[in-house]
Amino acid sequence: MSREYYAEGTEFHIGRIELVANTGTYVDAPFHRFPTGKDLSELPLASLADLPGVRITADQDRAVDVQSFQGKDLAGKAVLVHTGWSRCWRTEKYFEYPPFLTRQAAEFLVKSKAALVGIDSMNIDDIHDKTRPVHTVLLQADIPIVEHLTNLEETPVEGFRFFAVPVKVKSFGSFPVRAFAIAE
Repeated sequence: MSREYYAEGTEFHIGRIELVANTGTYVDAPFHRFPTGKDLSELPLASLADLPGVRITADQDRAVDVQSFQGKDLAGKAVLVHTGWSRCWRTEKYFEYPPFLTRQAAEFLVKSKAALVGIDSMNIDDIHDKTRPVHTVLLQADIPIVEHLTNLEETPVEGFRFFAVPVKVKSFGSFPVRAFAIAE
């Protein structure tokens, strides 16, 4: 398509993509839940990139509660919740009764000054609770959420930097990211 604009033998691929913003691993900004919250273009890069990280392995069946986070230094960190649920990806089970955080856990994360919270599940909230309390609590506190993480078992418990940077789009509350961790 670009051939007509350049010298003979010179061309460039110009692609187009159309997708739902909540596709794959993605980040939620406050605008996702609150119409006056920060959208993707207003999130500071420092809230999404090069964050010190901590991996929390949840022992609960489904509901990840406060005890999973107590006694840990979470201030200013990307808190990544490893439930092992990503092993169910591409199965019907993935969408049935996935693990989630409780409202009390979200409130604890806010009080602990977590910088970002991610989970290896399809939703950080109980999908059967239509009030979405965890989204409400975290996003109201300007704490970005990353959902559908994978391979968290390969991430160290501590001593890593986390990145989940979406494109800087105005009036969008969610967008896919290439989330990754680098060991320190």
